[in-house]
Amino acid sequence: MVKEGMAERFVTVDRMTPMLLPEDLRDWVEEDDLVHFVIEAVERMDLRGFRVNVCGTGDAQYPPSMMLSLLIYCYANGIFSSRRIEAATRRDVAVRYLCAKTHPDHDTICRFRRENFAAVADCFLKVLELAREMKLLKVGVVSVDGTKIRANASKHRNVTYERAGELVELLRADVADLLKKAEEADRREEADPGKLPEEIGRRERLQAKLEEAQRRLEERAKERAERERADYERKGKEREARKGSAKGRHIHPPEEKPGAEEQSNLTEPLSRQMRKSGKRSLRTELLMRKRP
Repeated sequence: MVKEGMAERFVTVDRMTPMLLPEDLRDWVEEDDLVHFVIEAVERMDLRGFRVNVCGTGDAQYPPSMMLSLLIYCYANGIFSSRRIEAATRRDVAVRYLCAKTHPDHDTICRFRRENFAAVADCFLKVLELAREMKLLKVGVVSVDGTKIRANASKHRNVTYERAGELVELLRADVADLLKKAEEADRREEADPGKLPEEIGRRERLQAKLEEAQRRLEERAKERAERERADYERKGKEREARKGSAKGRHIHPPEEKPGAEEQSNLTEPLSRQMRKSGKRSLRTELLMRKRP
């Protein structure tokens, strides 16, 4: 519990004061971060085979070395979607450092991978081979010493020529698998961006949808109450007619407020939650309106 006077002991958090000197992103990244290895490894590779727009037209182009480093670092850390990579250029300190505070959009990232697929795969493999030679056990989430395989080769750092060839094939398969995941992630996002449905994407529109759902629930409750009111009045008259005789169970008047379990779908207004007969589980049944 925060007690009076304790605020003086808290660390001062001031987000409004500007920095007196320009920030140096190198101070924000740990010395042993994988990003340093990836950048240095890619800088030593021959990237002349990468496809770029030689005409110099269209959007601003990014150096192939930066784009390749960006893909390798993100894929090695389990970030496959081009949209997530774009977001990482703003949210992830190491990626911001890698991109020098530039922000290639997801279309640029996806197009670079697709147009240079074979070259990206070849360079990625070389980075992993270099990591293995430097005795690095892992590059992000990618094992480079055979630990993904059931064999026990990872018990020894020094491997035979034959085993080294096997590990290269394993690394090649890992690279192919990572690039496949990246392509699948982009294709899923092209079909479904993975966000809230478009019609409720923004908070203001979501609020409007929620208010509309509340209104639908209230209207349904009123309609139900009107249907039940006639029956309630009829039974009330029957009770009055039976005065003096044994009275039956007291009948409560219908309520116009929505019940606690009533639901309204935000994207399908006609959708209902219907109980299966004899079971407590629910199923959604779309009630189709009759076409004129």
